[in-house]
Amino acid sequence: MDQPTVGILHPGSMGAAVAACAAINAAAVLWCETGRSTASAARAARFGLTPVAELAELLDRSDIVISLCPPAAAEDLARDVAAHCFAGVYVEANAINPVRTQRIAALLAPAATFVDGGVVGSPPVGGKTPTLYLSGPADATARIEALFAGTAVQTSVLGTEVGKASALKLSYASFQKTSRVLVALAVGMAREHGVDQELIEVASKRTDSYLSEPQYVAKTAARAWRWGPELEEAADALAAAGLPPEMLRAAASTLARWNEVKDDSELTLTDALDRLAQP
Repeated sequence: MDQPTVGILHPGSMGAAVAACAAINAAAVLWCETGRSTASAARAARFGLTPVAELAELLDRSDIVISLCPPAAAEDLARDVAAHCFAGVYVEANAINPVRTQRIAALLAPAATFVDGGVVGSPPVGGKTPTLYLSGPADATARIEALFAGTAVQTSVLGTEVGKASALKLSYASFQKTSRVLVALAVGMAREHGVDQELIEVASKRTDSYLSEPQYVAKTAARAWRWGPELEEAADALAAAGLPPEMLRAAASTLARWNEVKDDSELTLTDALDRLAQP
């Protein structure tokens, strides 16, 4: 199979690292620098991605486009792509609910071939090996499998039905991210009563408990601006399935208290818990 040209929308921490893996089997990996931050530009340069000035150029040159952006921007980004009548393979790899995924597929039809995707795991750097779950037309998912063959991004095809990959991603995120929020609440309550160390000691007797990792609360706070919208998406998916979404909406509301510390790598556990206690 010929090496495809790939476009990445956009090179965030996950997108840039995934794009770098795709570059191993691609002729080139492009990103559009218009409107992006200096941080995005630095990331793209660090991972060896090729800048283009306009989205139209990226789409004209790309055989495959991978969308990895904040969930709230997924549909607007797809509309921009649809306006250019992109006719390649479009991988919708954002953490959005299956109904939105199907809506985006309709936006891009009939010109583009649509693949539903969901990344489970951390960005593929430092030995991390996330899995990109895929669902959609068999020939298109096979192309994405070939694109990431032999890289740190593992792939797993769930079938041809659009929405399956998104559903799996949000199902996992519902547990994983809500569990991290519950850790913050539990440690915060215990600290208020002076028993936070005792709580951690109790939890440490269970090696599979998030409560034994309170240091992760600060990382949760720094990622809250991304995790909150993911949980809102998951809540919509629960509601659509006739299941109660209130817990995930409450978790998203809790995460919103940390929106001002976006990507703050210097945040401490004490700082995160103090911010959580502020109305």
